[in-house]
Amino acid sequence: MPARSRPHAAGDYPQVIVPVDHVEPCPRRVRAMLAGEVVVDTVHARYVWEWPFYPQYYIPWADVHQELLVDEQHPQRDHRGPVRLFGLAAAGTVRPSAVRVYGDSSIEGLSQTARFEWSALDRWFEEDEEIFVHPRSPYVRVDALRSTRSVRIELDGAVLAASSSPVMVFETGLPTRYYLNRTEVNFAHLRPSDTVTSCPYKGTTSGYWSSHIGEEVQPDLAWSYDFPTRQLLPIAGLLSFYNEKVDIFVDGELLARPTTHFS
Repeated sequence: MPARSRPHAAGDYPQVIVPVDHVEPCPRRVRAMLAGEVVVDTVHARYVWEWPFYPQYYIPWADVHQELLVDEQHPQRDHRGPVRLFGLAAAGTVRPSAVRVYGDSSIEGLSQTARFEWSALDRWFEEDEEIFVHPRSPYVRVDALRSTRSVRIELDGAVLAASSSPVMVFETGLPTRYYLNRTEVNFAHLRPSDTVTSCPYKGTTSGYWSSHIGEEVQPDLAWSYDFPTRQLLPIAGLLSFYNEKVDIFVDGELLARPTTHFS
């Protein structure tokens, strides 16, 4: 029986519905460091959604180690209110334009807060657990579930992997990801790459692979987390492929390729 193709639609997986400029209190202790110096230490951070997919932290000015900030004398204004730009300087490390500080704000709860560029800090922590890339949204759920549905991964007619025991990762706002045992992956068509990415919910990848089929090379097609966060331990050591780049058959049904591109 030929495989059936199902068109992609918004209802294929749960969408992110948080409006821009939505604000919520963050009940977690948040700390951030630069060159070994604590720059932020607060239990009164605010989640602010600058776009719908995830929030940023806005930190009360009183909970910022202000002696590490360098006023760049460059006042600005955006739709949230007047802004002053600051750089960061700690232990000889300088990060320009790292902080936006709001005096008064048109949005309740954001007056006298600081918004840091995530990459301007070396490390971020919620309580005593390090976090990566951006704050974890309290509205996002990520589940890794074992399954006995058959999954086959193809590219240009070549079978890259086939499994009857995948781990399926369901994450709000993203298509389902299918994680497969390495023994079920055809590495004859894959070559390791040096790419490393991080995810707030899964951790840091331990490997990426590009496909080599004939003369065609598709970079960074698959990835693995050997040491994922404790919530995603079922995917440890397994490989997943970008739905956006390959043909995925689930129980013989060809899934339409989504346009999203997050691992």
